Amino acid sequence: MGEHPDAAVVRRACTAFQQGDLDTLSTLLTADVMQHVPGDNMISGHHKGRDACMELYRTEFEETGGTLRVDLESVMPDGRGHVISGHHVRAERGNRTLDMKTGLFFTIVGGKITDIDQCVEDIDAINAFWGR
Repeated sequence: MGEHPDAAVVRRACTAFQQGDLDTLSTLLTADVMQHVPGDNMISGHHKGRDACMELYRTEFEETGGTLRVDLESVMPDGRGHVISGHHVRAERGNRTLDMKTGLFFTIVGGKITDIDQCVEDIDAINAFWGR
């Protein structure tokens, strides 16, 4: 059996993000996509719309000076439009470092990502890394 189509969309999106290919990534998101980022820091909150999400990703790359590395470890679809992905994230920002497991909960409709909920191993560490 091949990979479930929803899992394939998430895998393509994660690969595009890791490669900094935001053009490809943007084609996998609906115009009204929403990304929810936990914590109380400069990138946390609800990012509504493809443009807002793309700005979030550009900010993450710029603020980490190209050190952001998000290694995909697992992709698990439920067959009903949801996919959970597990990642190992590493980055540097100024004198701060980030090294932790994270997870994303995706909603897929019509072969595109409509919603992304991010979960992190340590919210305090994320807040300290990104600051205000």
